[in-house]
Amino acid sequence: MPSHLPKSFSKPFLKVFHILEAILLVAITLATLFAMVNEFIHVFTEQQIQLTDILLMFIYLEVLAMVQQFVMNGKIPVRYPIYIAMMAIARYITLGMKEIDAVLVVWLALAAFILAAATLLIRVGHHYWPYEIHDNNKKYDE
Repeated sequence: MPSHLPKSFSKPFLKVFHILEAILLVAITLATLFAMVNEFIHVFTEQQIQLTDILLMFIYLEVLAMVQQFVMNGKIPVRYPIYIAMMAIARYITLGMKEIDAVLVVWLALAAFILAAATLLIRVGHHYWPYEIHDNNKKYDE
């Protein structure tokens, strides 16, 4: 649906929005890289790597992949946050396996299974019903 705002307002507003978006993407990337470096330093100082450390690094990798997808395509596929949620659940289960109640572990495993099934449904849906590209989405950079 086209905007009803005057172009004299919407063009500068969208340019400011794109600049803000770029600044936030750089901030997210730097924060993720900083956290990843801290995790590597933690592993080297402890001289021991655990499964939770590896899962945390996968979460950081998925965040960087989301930033890359957004920079390349201007959008983030919904499956990337689902991957992060599944990794977070797996990390939560492995991190607190001794303290977590068995019923909670079953619920968390069910949640991970539902997320995996949702990812599978999304992938199958994109295969059989791909998105149509419309020419309606014009950039204001002209």
